[in-house]
Amino acid sequence: MLVSSKTFDDAGVYRLDRHRALVQTVDFFTPIVDDPFSYGQIAAANSLSDIFAMGGRPLTALNIVGFPADLIPPRVVSSILRGGLAKAAEVGCVIIGGHSIRNPEPIYGLAVTGVVDVRRLTANSNARPGNLLVLTKPLGTGIATTAIKRGIASRGLQKKVIALMSKINTVGAELAERRLVRAATDITGYGLIGHLASLCRASRVSADIDPAAVPMIGPEIGDLIEQGCVPEGSRQNLHATTVVADWGNTDEARRILLTDAQTSGGLLLCVAEVNLEKVLSVLRKEGTHTAPVIGRIVPRRGRGPLICMTG
Repeated sequence: MLVSSKTFDDAGVYRLDRHRALVQTVDFFTPIVDDPFSYGQIAAANSLSDIFAMGGRPLTALNIVGFPADLIPPRVVSSILRGGLAKAAEVGCVIIGGHSIRNPEPIYGLAVTGVVDVRRLTANSNARPGNLLVLTKPLGTGIATTAIKRGIASRGLQKKVIALMSKINTVGAELAERRLVRAATDITGYGLIGHLASLCRASRVSADIDPAAVPMIGPEIGDLIEQGCVPEGSRQNLHATTVVADWGNTDEARRILLTDAQTSGGLLLCVAEVNLEKVLSVLRKEGTHTAPVIGRIVPRRGRGPLICMTG
């Protein structure tokens, strides 16, 4: 076993031989959008991205399905599964079966198995002082999907956030295979600060973040935060940061954004400064909408906070 749950990585890694290892992950959640096909796409993209975040490529996946049979007709379940199948096919991953149960509310996701070159593994434990932190997707999906559920999100925001969550982080494998990145994590339920804290602990380093450099999906996200449209998971994440982050003068709205619980979020890449331009070039080629440098890995502060806000 090369990577276990101890480092809170995106997937577990098990060595097969000198050069190859299996990468395994599982993820599922309840619907976050109304359209069943889009829900299936987002859930599958979220699961598949864990493999790419480790620098691997997915091979096979199993469907995980739960639904209330008396409320959800078969055609809706079929549409969810077709959405997941479309995303798996997009990255050459074969869905070879799965399991379904009756459940009070719908759930869907994938258990995914992939393969990675052990020399190119992008694990949480590989960050080094001096690495620049690059974020590949803007934040705010937790706030946006909460607004969708409440019926207060604009049509434009709904379209934008669904497209964003449906995009798989395939670029993680390409960057790893080119040896441009050695540490990365995808930003999901624990928010940017939560996942960065796990990476810092695993690598025994600290980090500085410029809150103003962190992008959000659009100005509507800021308006929704002001209206109190914040999921409970994000509020819990913010509360948990009191023991890991020194927020300095960062305002409440920006704190909420940086701890917002993401669904199928982007990658947080630890990039050696000498590789930055090559990494940004690859990200632009892959059509990444945003890839700003938002901070830097620094030596461990001892008893000080893992993460400090700068700027």
